[in-house]
Amino acid sequence: MIENSLLEELSTLIPRERIKVDESLKKYTYTKTGGHADLYISPHRYEEVSLIMKFAKKHDIPVTFLGNGSNIIIRDGGIRGIVLSLLNFTDVQVEYDQIIAGSGAAIIEVSRIARDHHLTGLEFACGIPGSIGGAVYMNAGAYGGEVKDCIDHAKVVNEEGDILTLSKEELELDYRTSSIQSQHLVVLEATFKLERGDVTVIQAKMDDLTQRREEKQPLEYPSCGSVFRRPPGHFAGQLIQQAGLQGHRIGGVEVSTKHAGFIVNVDNGTATDYEEMIAYVQATVLEHAGVELQPEVRVIGEKAAD
Repeated sequence: MIENSLLEELSTLIPRERIKVDESLKKYTYTKTGGHADLYISPHRYEEVSLIMKFAKKHDIPVTFLGNGSNIIIRDGGIRGIVLSLLNFTDVQVEYDQIIAGSGAAIIEVSRIARDHHLTGLEFACGIPGSIGGAVYMNAGAYGGEVKDCIDHAKVVNEEGDILTLSKEELELDYRTSSIQSQHLVVLEATFKLERGDVTVIQAKMDDLTQRREEKQPLEYPSCGSVFRRPPGHFAGQLIQQAGLQGHRIGGVEVSTKHAGFIVNVDNGTATDYEEMIAYVQATVLEHAGVELQPEVRVIGEKAAD
């Protein structure tokens, strides 16, 4: 827990009403799992993020950033230190062929704004449930498109609280990875460079991708999205299906019967259920197909006390 003296000091940097103590994180994740955060803070300005990072550095307090919680599992023991929410950074601006989007903006919504301004290049994101910050962090992609195809640069903050601008090259975007991960940076906003297009054609592509997603993905249940990275020469969902794991349940979570690449929360599952299922799927696929699956979903926080 955070000492009262530190909480008082922190309250001089950001309004007290935006600091929540011992906050449950379940409502902030797509899986509806997770323990409590010592402090859950919702800054409204980039400068506040910088001040909080400097405060945390000064007092050696760990900081965890959280977007909309779509591709993450927070363990049942919760997160110590500060959880910093970026959900207030939702501003989106359009400047001719560029879109500048805050890290908390939903990438689905940004793809719709691009369409409304006759801009093409973000159609692939029309079904990705993540935030802009999370999408840049992991170079999110779907149906043949990914963030690195259209991003121009991003504004980030480092562990010292410095606000920096990184070019596309400096972001080092690759399959589900980036320099944001390796350098422990956090995205504040991203600028995408798109092309002018025909809104009818753009909408038709988005409609097609949306239909394909609704037909194949278990959107009716809480989940963390696609759980595993695509192994070279294979598809994770296909390997899981061939191993006979669809419908397999541990606690309240289940390998989806609709798409084997998803693990869904069907009955008040816990983060522990998710971790056990991930490990079981990995072991079974390795035994069945000789392929080692690597998680795409991030698992953070502490395990629940016994």
